[in-house]
Amino acid sequence: MAFTNYKDLKVWKKSIELTDTIYKLVQKLPSNENYALSEQMRRAVVSIPSNIAEGQGRQTDNEFRNFLSIARGSCYEIETQLFICKRQCYFSELEIKPAFELLEEIEKMLTSMILKLSKN
Repeated sequence: MAFTNYKDLKVWKKSIELTDTIYKLVQKLPSNENYALSEQMRRAVVSIPSNIAEGQGRQTDNEFRNFLSIARGSCYEIETQLFICKRQCYFSELEIKPAFELLEEIEKMLTSMILKLSKN
């Protein structure tokens, strides 16, 4: 893939936006989740833009594709954790809808990039 600064990638920008969204949500979790679910969610969401950036800095398309796959896996992890939060009645559908929408968009972008890199 032609060199692009990772900060110029729309998917990276969206993942930073998702990070902000998740950080705001986890502040609302009950204190008994401080060292479990909230910590896991913060680690997973930070992993998304971090892996996009690290992958962009690698030497080959195969390496970049691998890091994009890891980022996509972290999206699925966050999605699962949001479902758990909803089932535990920590968040309403209205509260988590923006996060789910961003996740869906990011997942589609990552999948598209992965497929494009697979063809090279």
